[in-house]
Amino acid sequence: MSPERAGPGTDWAALLALIRDAFAAMDGRIDPPSSMHALTAGAIAEQAAAGEVWLIAEAGQPVACVFLTVRPGRLYLGKLAVAASHRGHGLARRLVDTAAARARALGLPALELQTRVELTENHATFRALGFTEVGATAHPGYDRPTSLTFRRPVTAE
Repeated sequence: MSPERAGPGTDWAALLALIRDAFAAMDGRIDPPSSMHALTAGAIAEQAAAGEVWLIAEAGQPVACVFLTVRPGRLYLGKLAVAASHRGHGLARRLVDTAAARARALGLPALELQTRVELTENHATFRALGFTEVGATAHPGYDRPTSLTFRRPVTAE
């Protein structure tokens, strides 16, 4: 199973279902609630057109995905999701490696992502994937950090 770039013909509703299923465990754990609740299939298609969406599929169904967005000096990873049935098989690593290859191709020196403060298991996963915590931010209306920012340098191959 290799990552492929989403485009015309992609089942956006299936990608939305994957993200909702993969992020469901966050409900009740994070405050404020995840932005995935406002995500639509159309918004995923727009992300694929304005940035990039990469997915890994098995038997024609997406089992992992990531959104990539160019930001000044870095490639931002969003909505990294792996189906519960496929966790522990290196799919997140494959998607992060794909993001690193895209960053190199775009001349960007770093990958960046954010994860919620409460999701300590995600912090450990991202550290294992070579990311370092570089900051914290608060959602509007919050007087405490709600998200942590992680960055990973992109090395030449």
